[in-house]
Amino acid sequence: MKIAVLPGDGIGTEIVAEAVKVLNVLGLPLEMETALVGGAAFEAHGHPLPDATLQLAMQSDAVLFGAVGDWKYDKLDRPLRPEQAILGLRKHMGLFANFRPAICYAQLTDASSLKPELVAGLDILIIRELTGDIYFGQPRGRRIATDGHFPGSEEAFDTMRYSRPEIERIAHVAFQAAQKRGKRVTSVDKANVLETFQLWKDVVTEVGLQYPDVALDHMYVDNATMQLVKAPKKFDVVVTGNMFGDILSDAAAMLTGSIGMLPSASLNAKNQGLYEPSHGSAPDIAGKGVANPLATILSAAMMLRFSLNQPEAAARIEAAVDNVLSQGLRTPDIYSEGTTKVGTREMGDAVVKALA
Repeated sequence: MKIAVLPGDGIGTEIVAEAVKVLNVLGLPLEMETALVGGAAFEAHGHPLPDATLQLAMQSDAVLFGAVGDWKYDKLDRPLRPEQAILGLRKHMGLFANFRPAICYAQLTDASSLKPELVAGLDILIIRELTGDIYFGQPRGRRIATDGHFPGSEEAFDTMRYSRPEIERIAHVAFQAAQKRGKRVTSVDKANVLETFQLWKDVVTEVGLQYPDVALDHMYVDNATMQLVKAPKKFDVVVTGNMFGDILSDAAAMLTGSIGMLPSASLNAKNQGLYEPSHGSAPDIAGKGVANPLATILSAAMMLRFSLNQPEAAARIEAAVDNVLSQGLRTPDIYSEGTTKVGTREMGDAVVKALA
């Protein structure tokens, strides 16, 4: 089982090291090869996604990804910015379905920004379409306006687009996931304003007819954001477009106590996947040894389950994380009075010990 390990920038190197440490004690035949990506790759090769890194990812069964980005790269031309690496991997690998579970561990209900009774037992799966929407729409760019309210002024534009096949395939993924969970799908759109999402709503409704055992409801994105804060446990599976999914999954992260607890999986039609924590590279705390590695470790568990067909090993990792939290060990992002504060490496060591 070949894994491309792409730590990236900032805290990416620290958190991926802990996930690799955990994978190494499972006793599985894993072949892991590390390569540069993001800002680190730009510094070494002049591009955030070098050909060698891309080829490694394409030829692997799965990719374990850290995070990319740093403020010092913000002035680069957009095609050379570190974030383009993740977009390039999604495009070339055909990763169209992003799974972002938001689970509130019983031990962390007090770490959530909401009242414990609102988040206790929370288990939401947000499924985000990854290859369409405004992130990939054409045309895009800047120009001098010739019409509108301010002719002659500089303007920027991006095009939101979706095709019927793109919506159909992500809708099938969502309904099939719901069949294994609470049998409820909430499709989030902005069909009252955007023609793109009127198509989205129509197609999801049509696909839903093929799954009579799953309840479907539609919700505008502004209302969905409000309901995530007001009554998050009303959701089971949420399916939405690229941009809305990006925003809603980060909002859901805070319901769990910390974005440092949220793993994610991005899959293509062959179940080849890229696995990464939902958080970013956090350059402000990089090198301090305080980042939470649990989202990355849990992403590795998702990798074992979805791409490597090792569900028992995945369950072992998830049980070990639960065990460590029950011991009261906490990185600074989830620390509260009465618990024990530990660093990145100590948390990884604790998960390894719990596995043993």
